[in-house]
Amino acid sequence: MIGTASAEAVPVVAFDGARHCVYRRKFSDYEGAKESAMSDCDATQNLQNRGRLQRIVDFFHEAGMLRFTPRTGYQFLGSGKENVAEHSFRAAVIGWVLARMAGADASRTALICLFHDLPEARTGDFNYVNRIYNNTLPRKALEDAAFGTGLGDELMSFWDELEKNASLEAQLAHDADNLDLMLNLKRELDLGNKTAAAWMHCALQRLRTPVGQELARVIAETDHNAWWFKGPDASWWK
Repeated sequence: MIGTASAEAVPVVAFDGARHCVYRRKFSDYEGAKESAMSDCDATQNLQNRGRLQRIVDFFHEAGMLRFTPRTGYQFLGSGKENVAEHSFRAAVIGWVLARMAGADASRTALICLFHDLPEARTGDFNYVNRIYNNTLPRKALEDAAFGTGLGDELMSFWDELEKNASLEAQLAHDADNLDLMLNLKRELDLGNKTAAAWMHCALQRLRTPVGQELARVIAETDHNAWWFKGPDASWWK
């Protein structure tokens, strides 16, 4: 029964390379650990003999996992839902547009956006509350995802550029990330969730470029239905 068994009596098990069940640790071993319980695990140990095409197919499957990885902040907002793949797609679209408006490299900005949350296929999405209590290793997750694919150098360059935030493309990608959230929040606000307004204000403070800030103001003023409802003559809806 939940709550009655001692954690000491429940070992964590794993499989070695020969698929033999081996006992790794007890839950009590993790108490007080400063890093993730499995941070000492080499996730690529048994991938050494997989060919490049196999690893590329593995990479495609891993990217597909983002379809099943929810963005977790919505549980605190109280409405709305989204997975990481959905977020990454529109962030890439927004990034491409922002870069064209700002005279930056649109293709690179879009690619930075497209891959910026790929590590979450392994780490999951941590919202701002989660981050108070949890640490992740997203760069390591991306390195392991790219292992053996021949794609690592370019993927890591996207990640490192975004983290350094020195280039205009990186700053635009940050803004695209937040503008996608603001668009979702505006929809929830239009549908009656008043809390979304406070979240939009917080997202606005995180914007880093003039073009991002300008678009954010228009997002705040634009009904989320306008793109389809205002186009036809009003008589069409009668």
